[in-house]
Amino acid sequence: MSGQEANWRYATEQVVEPDTIARARAASLELGITPVDAAVGAQAAVLAAASGSLNLVEIGTGAGVSGLWLLHGAPRGILTTIDAEPEHLAAARSSFQDAKIPSARARFITGRAADVLPRMNESAYDIVMIDADTERVLEYVEHGLRLVRVGGTVLVPRVLHGGRVADPVQRDAVTTAFRSLIQETQGSQAVLPALSIVGDGLLQLTKLTE
Repeated sequence: MSGQEANWRYATEQVVEPDTIARARAASLELGITPVDAAVGAQAAVLAAASGSLNLVEIGTGAGVSGLWLLHGAPRGILTTIDAEPEHLAAARSSFQDAKIPSARARFITGRAADVLPRMNESAYDIVMIDADTERVLEYVEHGLRLVRVGGTVLVPRVLHGGRVADPVQRDAVTTAFRSLIQETQGSQAVLPALSIVGDGLLQLTKLTE
């Protein structure tokens, strides 16, 4: 194992996941959902806390793991979470109840994000996390940047796509979309980008201008 791999593993293993989120993770796996890595969740929570987030959006609810991490960092925040699968939303509601999240702090929307996002208010949110429909990631990031305020952040987990993005030989549609997203945002004057290698990668895009 290389030093870089050892560092990555060590950093990942040091995360202490709250019990309620660990139970949501177990529920996710039972449903065949792969939740975000705990290290990604912890980083999202830190960003939510550091920005004093009050209004958050999540595309891809799963069984509630990433949403609980976001609210863990935003104890006064309100989360709007979108998923096309009613079964996933039901599991997430159960996870939120287990975590004693008041119903007023979580808004669950059943539907396709492509249909829901255009109806949401511009520049009204502090954080938008995008973890669904990888083939539409570019479209969703555009929506996310429209929805967040200046100083708000769009988060894209799994952006390294199992190591495929770093391998120039890999040119499937999803890998190419993630690679283009990373490359294009690195040179943008509209966002401040950062790419973390925790989990399967976390792209962070903080909006600088309208």
